[in-house]
Amino acid sequence: LDLCLECRACKSECPVGVDVARFKSEFLSGYWDRHRMTMAAQVFGGAHTAAVWGSRLAPISNRVLDSKPARWAAEKIVGLDRRRSMPQWRRKTLRRTARPALDASARALLFADTFTEYADPEIGLAAVDVLNAAGVLTFVAPNHCCGRPLISQGRLSEARRLAEKNVQTLFETANRGQRIVFVEPSCLSAVKEDAPDLLRGELQRRARVIAQHSVLFEEFLEDELAAGRATLHLKAGPAQVMLHPHCHQRSMGLAAPAKALLSRIPSATVTDLDAGCCGMAGSFGYTRDHYDVSRAIAERKLVPAARAMAPGSVLVAAGTSCRHQVADFAGVRAMHPAVLLHSLLDPEKDTR
Repeated sequence: LDLCLECRACKSECPVGVDVARFKSEFLSGYWDRHRMTMAAQVFGGAHTAAVWGSRLAPISNRVLDSKPARWAAEKIVGLDRRRSMPQWRRKTLRRTARPALDASARALLFADTFTEYADPEIGLAAVDVLNAAGVLTFVAPNHCCGRPLISQGRLSEARRLAEKNVQTLFETANRGQRIVFVEPSCLSAVKEDAPDLLRGELQRRARVIAQHSVLFEEFLEDELAAGRATLHLKAGPAQVMLHPHCHQRSMGLAAPAKALLSRIPSATVTDLDAGCCGMAGSFGYTRDHYDVSRAIAERKLVPAARAMAPGSVLVAAGTSCRHQVADFAGVRAMHPAVLLHSLLDPEKDTR
């Protein structure tokens, strides 16, 4: 179980559908009930809290975390490999920029996940802008963390409390028929697949309603465009788009909509790299004990493909972990699909 990447491929590829990732989190939960929780489980499970404070103290927090003494201490105390690049927290968060609003007339609300909110707000802003440009009125949701870091570390009691909070804040949105749009696949899987099983009774029923109305950005926009409920005008973009679907994205059957959406870019050829897991897998690849395994997985196919990209080609990856892995080992900046589409919006044909 220590080497389980929690990629959830087993859930869709195993003949009997064994979800080893869930088995791992359940095992860890019971283990922490009987043993003292490790510092690593406390730190990595508390990623949301770290992001909040990292953002509040930015840019000082970034300079401190990147310093040699801090990296040495993190490796010795927490087991965070010093060769890894750290997230760069942003003081100007997604919600501070987008001014979240609840509006019953909106067709969609964007789920503000931890890394989009505090490290990559431009991804959330791009997603909102693209959806609005396509004629889909979208605001930022008043959600809480999905609980993915806690679930991965087996801290299920705390993840359950977050799931309850999200039910309280998102149920009315889903019950009205509005879609809850995610830009991070692992957060979508936490809300769709994990949260309902963490809860019981009426809370579970409501969590399932939320799950039914939760969609990935690429899936939602492609469905809206295909059904004629949205119109997106794009300029010609890169000739070659290399697509690396996140493991949870693939396990939920959402790689095909992403490829279909990107294929709408004029003159672009989209190739699914089919590279399997990137090897980062959330906190897995950040630890000293897993660094070499993580790199070996990346070097199997993804990183060589990134290094061999022709000039003018673009690597697209919806997963935060995937983009960090490619940056660390190939020195290539992978783009989120929403960011790429936003860069290609044709302002002269904006439907707003």
